[in-house]
Amino acid sequence: MNTNLSFSVASQVETDCLVVVVLDQSEKGQGGKDKPAPVVVASDGAVRDAAKDVIATGEVTGKIFETTLLHRPAGLKAKRLLLLGGGKAKTFSAAELLKLAGAAVRTLKSKSIRSFAFALPETGVAAPDGVRAIVEGGFVGNFDPDYYKSDRKDQKIDAVTIVAKGDQKALEDALQTGRTIGESQNFTRDLVNEPSNRMTPTILGERAKKMAAEVGLNCEVHGADKLKELKMGAFWGVAQGSDEPPALIILRYEPEGAAKDVHLGLVGKGITFDTGGISIKPADGMEKMKYDMAGGATMIGVMRAIALLKPKVRVTAIILATENMPSGKAQKPGDVQIAMSGKSIEIINTDAEGRLVLADGLCYARQLGCTHLVDAATLTGAVVVALGYVNVGVFANDNPMYERFAKANQQAGEQMWRLPLDDDYKENIKSSIADIANAGPRHGGAINAAMFLKEFAEDTPWIHLDIAGTAWMEENKPWIAKGPSGVALRSLVEFVQGWSA
Repeated sequence: MNTNLSFSVASQVETDCLVVVVLDQSEKGQGGKDKPAPVVVASDGAVRDAAKDVIATGEVTGKIFETTLLHRPAGLKAKRLLLLGGGKAKTFSAAELLKLAGAAVRTLKSKSIRSFAFALPETGVAAPDGVRAIVEGGFVGNFDPDYYKSDRKDQKIDAVTIVAKGDQKALEDALQTGRTIGESQNFTRDLVNEPSNRMTPTILGERAKKMAAEVGLNCEVHGADKLKELKMGAFWGVAQGSDEPPALIILRYEPEGAAKDVHLGLVGKGITFDTGGISIKPADGMEKMKYDMAGGATMIGVMRAIALLKPKVRVTAIILATENMPSGKAQKPGDVQIAMSGKSIEIINTDAEGRLVLADGLCYARQLGCTHLVDAATLTGAVVVALGYVNVGVFANDNPMYERFAKANQQAGEQMWRLPLDDDYKENIKSSIADIANAGPRHGGAINAAMFLKEFAEDTPWIHLDIAGTAWMEENKPWIAKGPSGVALRSLVEFVQGWSA
């Protein structure tokens, strides 16, 4: 999708459709009820005049994602005018604007419109932030997962022009940043969307290598022999049940001028299909387990983005890719595996495999000299019980690092919620035969998994992102298609950039 800037007056832009935001400026009245007060957020009087009559009818309220399409709007060079509701004016932010851009793309491409212009709303959102949000949201909205339909309709937006005012260089830089992040999020979604027979650990490694060559990253992909050499017993314990060989994927970003005392480690769970192993899952919904590699895909996408954005900080990503399969070679409940760190792990449930591969990944990141760690994984169904399909579960063993990440997350506008990591929960993963058990009781399941990982992060500042409820959109939204979401990528890119020397 081509993205461009225009510094023309919105009413003079020739386009198939001009999109403008309508905000509700109403305040609470008596009895707590308010009457909508929709306002077109544009300084161009001709645009406001074109929408005046339909707004006067009361049909337009400014409710979030409300769409009203006008044909041949008077006084405009655009063929159509799309009034797009942005919700309450007092709470409007770049996060809402990003979703509105996605909604505009999805609304217009369903009508076979291939290009449009989006007038940057003149609100409290800084112009560069607004431009970036529109571009990122546009890319998110332009993605559809129906790759393999033989009658698939080519409904894509080819070009978006953002009509804006402000410093040209700052806005162009914001556009390029938004493009890089939007494309990288869709790259992640593309990896997650592939079925497991077309996204084996080997193929995931090949895709990572190809991407790395395109953007200038160093990439290594190792197989089972390397796992055994490194004594990654926890990772190999999961991988041993599959006929597909595992892949240990290592991506390195080492810019000149980076601080010597900071080395970020990004660790991603890459289970390309999860049957549960011997502790096999129910058949209902198992087809979605192709997305159990979403954490690994996210880290690959993050590395793509930072290679192009070029922050001055060293970053190493470790993706641990394998299938979790039941077979005569698979590990069994009751087995004991020895992790790379030397800790012994009693396998209580073979479906608690993600924490096993991450345990060795965290240890390896520390061995490679990483000073700060973040992992991302579709780790537990329990996080969905706790937070639903809305928030990512966040865990941290270091408050200053969490505060840094929370600031990045707020800038990115993704929904996340910190959960506790108190030592009292450690009782839940005690083993009578080994150092630690890979599963505990049902209550506090997401916390139990995080406590397990904490044992392998040790004293290194570390954040764990449980994206099990958010990596896959369970239904279509106005701004994003059902399917892979690419969640956490934007927050992680902001986080990495915040460390730039």
